[in-house]
Amino acid sequence: MLSPKKTKYRKAHKGRIGGIQANGGVLHFGTYGIMAEEPARITARQIEACRIAISRKMRRIGKLWIRIFPDIPVSAKPAEVRMGKGKGSVEYWMCRVKAGKVLFEIDGVPAELARTALEAGASKLPISIKQITVEKKERREV
Repeated sequence: MLSPKKTKYRKAHKGRIGGIQANGGVLHFGTYGIMAEEPARITARQIEACRIAISRKMRRIGKLWIRIFPDIPVSAKPAEVRMGKGKGSVEYWMCRVKAGKVLFEIDGVPAELARTALEAGASKLPISIKQITVEKKERREV
């Protein structure tokens, strides 16, 4: 699963997610992609489940890009522990996703296969998504 090798701080505040993504709403690498329609917190497990679902549908042809990374630690205290005594230990990693952020991109597969693969991946995520595509003539070269 995805997690950072090193962080500046061990634990983070919960934070708020609001607004629309200023950048990251355009396909840079692939021809097809999925975009978040609402803000949410997405865990490393959900990203991994989505990646596996997409790559299984694609049958290892084409290429897949993951445009999000879980870099925020989420801490939790054990069950039935009294209040106080500090913040709990890090349980998992997540990333904050704003509306309009491209989550996954794929390329090198037919349009129908790309659509079904992205639907399979989107079913693993806790948010509503929108499938986006770019024509070859409009595609931005990186």
